[in-house]
Parts: sequence; C-alpha cells; structure tokens
Amino acid sequence: MSSILVQVIVGGLLLGAVYALFSSGLTLIWGMMNIVNFAHGDFVMLGMYVAFVVWTVLGVGPFVGAPVAALVLATLGIIVYFGLIRSVMKGPMLAQILGTFGLALLLRYSVFWGFGANFLTLPADVVGGTYDVLGIKLQASRLLAGVVALLVTLGLHLLLTRTSLGSKMLAVAEDATAAQLMGIRPDGMQAIAWAIAAGATGLAGALIATFFYISPTVGETLGIVAFVTVSLGGFGSVPGALMAGLLIGVIESVSAYWIGAVYKDIVVYTLFLCFLWFRPQGLMGKM
Repeated sequence: MSSILVQVIVGGLLLGAVYALFSSGLTLIWGMMNIVNFAHGDFVMLGMYVAFVVWTVLGVGPFVGAPVAALVLATLGIIVYFGLIRSVMKGPMLAQILGTFGLALLLRYSVFWGFGANFLTLPADVVGGTYDVLGIKLQASRLLAGVVALLVTLGLHLLLTRTSLGSKMLAVAEDATAAQLMGIRPDGMQAIAWAIAAGATGLAGALIATFFYISPTVGETLGIVAFVTVSLGGFGSVPGALMAGLLIGVIESVSAYWIGAVYKDIVVYTLFLCFLWFRPQGLMGKM
C-alpha cells in the first residue's frame, strides 16, 4: 500500500470521527424520544458560525471557539426542547417532522439574514502546521478535529453506559412512565439529552470549520451525512454512529483519491443503499 493511500485513509478516519461526533447527537435524540431532528445539520452550521464569530471578535481559534460553540448550542438545544419539541411530541409524527423542518429553515434563513450568502473560511493558519507521523503528513487542523471528536464520542458512550445520569436517560428511553414512577423526571432527562446532542453538534461544527467552508446552506450537506451515518450505524447506537462515521470518512476520502472528489458522494450513497438492502437495521441496530 502506497504512503499516499495510507495518508488518504488516515485523513478519512479523522474526518469520519467528526462525522461520528455530530451524528451521535442525532442518534441520542432518536434513541430517547423517537424524534428525527431535521434541523440537526443546521445546528452543526451554527457551531461553525459561532467559531467564526469567536475568531473574528477575539482572534482565537478552536481552542476557545469549540467550547464556546458547544455551550451556545447546548443552550439552544434546551430552548428548542422546551419551546418546541415538548409540544410537538404530543402530536402525530407529521407534526414532529414539520416542526423540526421548520426550525431548520428558521435557523438557515436567520443566518442568511445575519451573515449573507457568501462562503466564509477561517484562516489556514488558525491551527497551523503539518505533522509528520511515521511518514504520514497530517494537517494540524484535521488532526485536532479528529482526535477531539473521537475522544468526545467515546466519552458520550461512557456517559450513557457508565454513569448514573446515563442510566436515568436510558431508563427514560426504555419507558418514560416507569422511569417517572422511580423518581426520574423524563422532562429533565430529555432536556439534558437535547443539550448534549446540540452541544456535540456545536463542538463538531467548530472543529470542522477549521478546514471546511462555512455557509448558511452547509447544514443541508452535513445533515444528510448525519442521517446516512446514523442509518448505517443503527438508530439509537452511539458505537454504531462511531463505526459508520469512520467508515464513511474513509470511503469518501479513498473515492475522492481514486476516481475524483466529484464522484465520492455517489460511491458513498450507492454503497449505503446496497448495505441497507441486506441489513436495514444498520451495523449495530436491532430488528
């Protein structure tokens, strides 16, 4: 295997880790409340703009911008839950779909109004340098984004499976009524889930903004990636989202290297549909 191909695969794994991070929020919301958040990609987009504003105002990169974006989006997640989701959950599935889709349009066109339609980018040296790891050259921005995203995604999985808070959230996901009889407040756990999910998108958006274009419509692209990742990994499974995100990142990067960047999405979605034909529940989903 050539060193260039190894470099491409490693780059794909780093990008896939970021995909996994913002997709884990989507799968968390689905696992707890059976709600598909169509505004999820636009949450990532907002995280990118928060990072851009932090750099513009303070002149600092993702080391400050990423935590700020996570905090801002976590707050927005709580507001969205109490202001919209708690109400539409009482209605039919169509109300939930249209509610989150309407939220996506509101966020997108609010950013259009505030920042305009032009593409924005952070300076190339905001996370400067290139590292040589065993002969593989890696951009510092991509390395930072991939490593942080991987650690946070694993941390989210440990939070859900190894802590008291995670046990309460899983109890609400399993049976909200029974959890309430045990003294757990479903409202509170669901609000925390939205805060964690939105915070993860904000963090991922700030990390990916260091090497990705920033525009009000980028949420459409990233939202599709999130849905494909969650579907491939299995709805409700954070480890599944991690595996699927890494796989999609590698497939994208290798496809772009072998046959051209313009065809990489065709390869990803074709393989995705073929996989779901044989295993519709995803890698780690249950029938």
